[in-house]
Amino acid sequence: MQSCEISSDSTDDPLSSGLRSHPQPRIVVIGAGLAGLSATKVLLQHGFTDVTLLEAADHIGGRVLSVPNGKSTLELGATWIHGANGNPVYHLAEDNGLLEHTTDEERSVGRISLYTKSGVAHYQTNAGKRIPKDLVEEFSDVYSQVYELTQEFFQRGKPVCAESQNSVGVFTRDVVRKRIMLDPDDSESTKRLKLSMLQQHLKVESCESGSPSMDEVSLSEFGEWTAIPGAHHVIPGGFMKIVEVLAQDIPSNTITLKKPVRCIHWNYSAEQPEVITNQNNNHNDNSHQPQDALILGHPISVECEDEEWIPADHVIITASLGVLKKNHEVMFSPTLPEEKVLAIEKLGISTTNKIFLEYAEPFWSPECNSIQFVWEDEAHLEQLVYPEEQWYKKICSFDVLYPPERYGYMLSGWICGQEALFMERCDDETVAETCTELFRRFTGNPDIPKPLRVLRSSWGSNPYIRGSYSFTRVGSSGGDCERLAMPLPYANSTKAAPLQVLFAGEATHRKYYSTTHGALLSGQREAKRLIERYQDLHKDKTTKPEV
Repeated sequence: MQSCEISSDSTDDPLSSGLRSHPQPRIVVIGAGLAGLSATKVLLQHGFTDVTLLEAADHIGGRVLSVPNGKSTLELGATWIHGANGNPVYHLAEDNGLLEHTTDEERSVGRISLYTKSGVAHYQTNAGKRIPKDLVEEFSDVYSQVYELTQEFFQRGKPVCAESQNSVGVFTRDVVRKRIMLDPDDSESTKRLKLSMLQQHLKVESCESGSPSMDEVSLSEFGEWTAIPGAHHVIPGGFMKIVEVLAQDIPSNTITLKKPVRCIHWNYSAEQPEVITNQNNNHNDNSHQPQDALILGHPISVECEDEEWIPADHVIITASLGVLKKNHEVMFSPTLPEEKVLAIEKLGISTTNKIFLEYAEPFWSPECNSIQFVWEDEAHLEQLVYPEEQWYKKICSFDVLYPPERYGYMLSGWICGQEALFMERCDDETVAETCTELFRRFTGNPDIPKPLRVLRSSWGSNPYIRGSYSFTRVGSSGGDCERLAMPLPYANSTKAAPLQVLFAGEATHRKYYSTTHGALLSGQREAKRLIERYQDLHKDKTTKPEV
């Protein structure tokens, strides 16, 4: 994969000189996550000067949220750089010295990325017993084989059988169960344990995929998500360092924090009046309300929640899929075209949350790299959905953070779906007590202490995020990612100003959705659309007509 970085080394760049000699387009970027920051950075590098970046929260970073913790940082959001070869996020980190102190334990080549590749995962049952390592390995081999099969439907164009309901979860559960039950060498109790481990693996897979259940993930599309070759890397100084690198060349007056947007009024015709009104909180003295009579000639007006109106020629919106699902009906005027609304509705996004627990001393053994919760009574269940009071049953595991010299004695738990939202409603004391009971029950050790500290994410209830990352839900496809990314108005709207509303963010990247590099590349992609637009405009204005 080649990086989509856009070079701006030449001082004789025709675009930049063209922009200096013609009126600057006014561009508003909504959202200061990786997509918004990368779009803004590229636009500024290429000579655009009238660029404003609006962020609803009181900080930049979006779904990157690093919390200082002694000698380390804890990542409530993005944690790993997934793959190295050609990954623009990896190259940003490498070029800026952010990986110099990354230890071998903080590089993972495994498909499911733990904080360490060393040590052994402890699979513990709700009866307080550890499942033997050889039994875990036997099951993992079967599961991995079936996982590879799920990739083939897209990658090799295999037809999906009706029995699978085009669901990764349904297909995986059915095939793995048949293989387990047909094994003549296993006792009934061993088969039961393996079936229980299957349910636990599907919980882990749901957290990885950003789905509430693997039953909701499209089997026919699952293999389109593309892994970048190379190891997964943790940034010891925090993933926020990537955010800081992107933001370091963006002037501070370009970014406005605590500036949520209420509505994007787009596709004003040239005849429609727009007006400036002088308000105390106006933006660069250019706020306006459309009910007055002074024509500005901008096709877009961004209405902010603080009642400011910002005129624009182009808006790049990087809101999460969760925000679009919740707000698209009131966020755009006129409303979005039907096919774009359908893409928003079809694609999936759920909440994956982390629960960090800090201890004075480890209660786990030195070789233990994670504690996996296996509920034996779930062996034959078809769906893993729990009432609110049993939200804890969706916690799939706790990883041990390595190295302890950096993190101390810290565990990181994973929970997803509706149960993650239930967890968000609990206070820290309840979460601490609940997790302590889980550990005591699954390890058989009644003396495990409560943690010294609890720190957890709450992406689902964050009104400016509403979820963790996207997935291709049953009934959706990669084509929906592309339809979501399509700028408005569509190209066949010949009378309208082009490229008024552009869409970026991880959910708009067909191959790299759910990733930080997908988000970053999508921002660069939309900036490039505008760069190409104004290169063409400059050429049109400077080329002499034929006589």
